[in-house]
Amino acid sequence: MAPRGAARILPLGFALAAVALGSWAREPRGALWPGQGCAALGRCCPGRDPSCTAPGPPRCFCDQACGAVRDCCADYARACPAVSCVVAEWSGWSRCVKPCQISYRVRQRHVLQEPRNGGALCPPLEERAGCVEYRSRQGVECQQSLIPALITAGSYGKERKKRGVPKEQELVGYCVQFRLGPIPGSCRQVRAPHAQWTRYLTQGHMVCVRCEWPAQDTRSQRCYGDGGGAGGNQLLLWKAAGHPRCRGTWERLGQLRDCSCPEVHSLVFI
Repeated sequence: MAPRGAARILPLGFALAAVALGSWAREPRGALWPGQGCAALGRCCPGRDPSCTAPGPPRCFCDQACGAVRDCCADYARACPAVSCVVAEWSGWSRCVKPCQISYRVRQRHVLQEPRNGGALCPPLEERAGCVEYRSRQGVECQQSLIPALITAGSYGKERKKRGVPKEQELVGYCVQFRLGPIPGSCRQVRAPHAQWTRYLTQGHMVCVRCEWPAQDTRSQRCYGDGGGAGGNQLLLWKAAGHPRCRGTWERLGQLRDCSCPEVHSLVFI
């Protein structure tokens, strides 16, 4: 048999517990007890981190995964806002990595703000595009011919550095028209931004390819692979710079002073 004092204490304990529970239940949704929440914890953790927890009641979390699990502290969004990655502008294009051969150029950018708390991840920080330089690092003209014709988007001609261009070379240039033969499916399987032009190559379509300095050979004043010495109806070879698996054949239709094809069909020898 329990003592009389104990009999009076038990109901009193139950009453206090009920009052406390009722008080907690009446707290407005999202309310925080003193010392509770991510701000009080002073931490915002990446991924799922069981140690990144604030005391209750009830216990809540301040890690990145709490949103999916639905156990975030009420102030998580305010104390741990999502911050997306921020990157700088692209640098200028580098020179070709290797001269006198089919190579590539590079441009880069750096991170200004790392992502936090589930913000958007950083995009690629480096891009590459095909290119050719016709002089060695010592300024000596390259001797080998580039066969098949190496081509890229016409916009490359505008981007190409013109340092050291002789004045008489600035006006020299010509356009060659070709009719495309079969196009391999690999030309459409491309991710690099500066090789997207290969997706528009279509069998039977006419393309205009510009020959200009420095792709022009200084002796012959012609671009390698332009088909100048080819016979009628002869199929010639071409290859897309920056997309090694995109290559095919075309038929030379003729030579013009200026190119007049739509932009997606305007190319340049490199």
